[in-house]
Amino acid sequence: MVGQGKVRFMGVAIAALALSACASIKDQRGYLVDATLLDSVQPGIDNQTSVERMLGRPSFISQYGQKDWYYISTKTRQAAFSSPKAHEQLLVKITFDAKGNVAGVERTGMEKVARINPDGDKTPTLGRERTFLEDLFGNIGQVGAAGTGGAGGPNGS
Repeated sequence: MVGQGKVRFMGVAIAALALSACASIKDQRGYLVDATLLDSVQPGIDNQTSVERMLGRPSFISQYGQKDWYYISTKTRQAAFSSPKAHEQLLVKITFDAKGNVAGVERTGMEKVARINPDGDKTPTLGRERTFLEDLFGNIGQVGAAGTGGAGGPNGS
């Protein structure tokens, strides 16, 4: 009887361990969203200083054109032995006029996330395909020997 109890306990323990290994890891990346503070940013009323006091420094500021501020928040999930995948995202873009007042607040979500699938393990290049032997022996006879009066420098100088 005692042996059966131990076997049953070990079976339950192993099953619990196996199920916990399948649990996904959830993570929050970027800006921690406070919906009340985001809703309080008003075009025509707030300026860059008040936005920074309410929301903090932006995730990044655009480098070209108008200096728009972006706040990005991403929630990810990761199953055991796999890469994290975004399942929820909030991107807040705050535009300012020339005087530094808020001109607009735009919110978007997962529709701005681009899924990129690399094309295998090869990088496509222009030109012709070369074999291993052509790569190995392709430069033989192409470069002049030293001291023969051939091309002296790298550009034939």
